[in-house]
Amino acid sequence: MKLEIIKMSFESLLANKTRTFLSMLGIIIGVSTVIAVFAVGQGAQKEVNEQFQGLSANSIIVMAMRGKSSTASSKLKTADSRAVVENCSHILEATAVIQGNMAVSFESEDGSFNVMGIESNYFEMSSIEVDKGRLIINEDVEDEKRVAVLGSGVVESLFSEEDEIVGQSIKINGKTIEVIGTVEETGRSMGKSSLDDAVFLPNTIAEKSILGGNAFVMIFTVADNVDNIEIASEEIVLTLRNEHELRDSQADDFNIMDAGAMVGAAQESAKLMTFLLTSVAAIVLLVSGIGIMNVMFVTVAERTKEIGIAKAIGGKQGDILGQFLLESMILSMIGGLLGIGFGSLAIPMLSKFDVMSVAFSWTGLIIGFGFSVLVGIFFGFYPALKASRLDPADALRNE
Repeated sequence: MKLEIIKMSFESLLANKTRTFLSMLGIIIGVSTVIAVFAVGQGAQKEVNEQFQGLSANSIIVMAMRGKSSTASSKLKTADSRAVVENCSHILEATAVIQGNMAVSFESEDGSFNVMGIESNYFEMSSIEVDKGRLIINEDVEDEKRVAVLGSGVVESLFSEEDEIVGQSIKINGKTIEVIGTVEETGRSMGKSSLDDAVFLPNTIAEKSILGGNAFVMIFTVADNVDNIEIASEEIVLTLRNEHELRDSQADDFNIMDAGAMVGAAQESAKLMTFLLTSVAAIVLLVSGIGIMNVMFVTVAERTKEIGIAKAIGGKQGDILGQFLLESMILSMIGGLLGIGFGSLAIPMLSKFDVMSVAFSWTGLIIGFGFSVLVGIFFGFYPALKASRLDPADALRNE
């Protein structure tokens, strides 16, 4: 009997293919959206983890203030890192970074890359390892040497596998720079820029003649203890305000954040975005559920006489309830499976076109499909119950 009910459910759905497809369309869109949303959320979470992977829990980052609220006469400079180390008792180490996008070329190959002016301790503080040649040392910084260390992405873009990279000369914004080394792939980023696509220079030459005064300055510091983060931050603020000669009435011309606060804020933003987009997808699924309910009511009305005949020849209320509820579940399940297919196809497409950072999430797949089945059961139950409660005599008289 159960096999017969399943067979009849499929026959009923196939008898009205267009209506069946339109009923499933909302489910397909909803489940696809849920999967895509969770992929975006997972990608955002992964990007946050990668971005702050090189920072320890007691890291504090100082950034130049941008916008109308900043103090026009003062600006964060790379030399401020030395003042921070000298005047802040709870800061163990600090390194200044100046960065900006510049045109970089080697022979006939060129591209736009993130050029970063750094101090000699930057690589150690960021846990970046040398691959070939050597890294930037104090002498390079003090003597303003025109030397560069290349990230793995820059090497891949500008050089062939046969090229001897160390000792070659590249041009940055038309200025000749000698390559002294390359670093291993990190997979990390600083803001929106990948560290693998970076060209590292001594910050003295970068600030003086490569990037100029319009580049973005950051200072990475390490506190002596996680418990002293707040005290160390206050020391940095006082030191930099003195260095920049800011009056009491003037606002800070820099931003300061500790690694824990930045990671937490970024993760909360990613979670909020995922929640909002998931809510939109859930509304789509609920609307599609209402569509399924309407279709089932129409189906019950069209098959009233058929229900009367089934009851007259001994069909039980439970069998009729089961048949119509099964039709609703089949609609939502097939729609859910198609939604999984389309949603899973959307993930590599988004990755290929670099629209946004995405990563496959089993959670999105399970929640999307599970919710689609629940929608089918919930919105299909009342029409099925109504069908099962029809009086056989009234049903047979229906035309």
